[in-house]
Amino acid sequence: MLLGLFVLVETRVAAVPLVPPALVRARAIWLGNVAMLLAGACLNPMWYFLTLSLQNVLGYGPLLTGLAFLPHTLLTMLVGLRVTPWLMRRTGDRVLIVAGALIGAAGFLWQSRLGPGGDYVTAVLGPAVLISLGSGLLNTPLTVTVTSGVASEDAGAASGLMNTAKQIGGALGLATLVALTSTQGADANPADLAEGYGQAFVLIAAALAAVAVLALALPHRRDPEPTPTDRNQTWAGSRLGRRWR
Repeated sequence: MLLGLFVLVETRVAAVPLVPPALVRARAIWLGNVAMLLAGACLNPMWYFLTLSLQNVLGYGPLLTGLAFLPHTLLTMLVGLRVTPWLMRRTGDRVLIVAGALIGAAGFLWQSRLGPGGDYVTAVLGPAVLISLGSGLLNTPLTVTVTSGVASEDAGAASGLMNTAKQIGGALGLATLVALTSTQGADANPADLAEGYGQAFVLIAAALAAVAVLALALPHRRDPEPTPTDRNQTWAGSRLGRRWR
């Protein structure tokens, strides 16, 4: 209801809309934000279900569970900060988004097989490598695609939409996954709990596959259209350069 009221005010009442309607109609913006919402619905709830899996199925304590997450964090940072920027200079953003989403989906399918008695390497670390690689490849090019090609005066609105989509996706994704998979009581045995958590990971994998499909329809990254101020600055800079030469 609040979202509907916001749209009504922005389109019919506000003299200067906070989110210009023309901005939302751009394919890179609305389609990219749908993909960002789905990505947030996958990658944020992962920690909830993985924590429960480690503690309730494998019997890890809180400290050991936290330490088990280190490979996820370190690998995601390594790929996102080092590998992805290098690849973005050599291939298209859509290729990286599709590859990251599919690799991450494969990791979650593997993670869904976690069960009682599983060892750390095959039950946690193996899936973590694929999930972290997919997440590291996915986030940066998707962020760049959603915010590229936007005029400078709309850059703040585009960035705000992207972050809102990611946060709402995480909240809605967690609520939806809990509602669809929490069918066991508190006294359920580890095998039954593992089955429910596995269903959540399968649904996350399906959502990431949908992100890969949406990425195929995203436009190529493009530079923003120059504003009058940008044109004046470019003209002044070219005159200054000629004077110095």
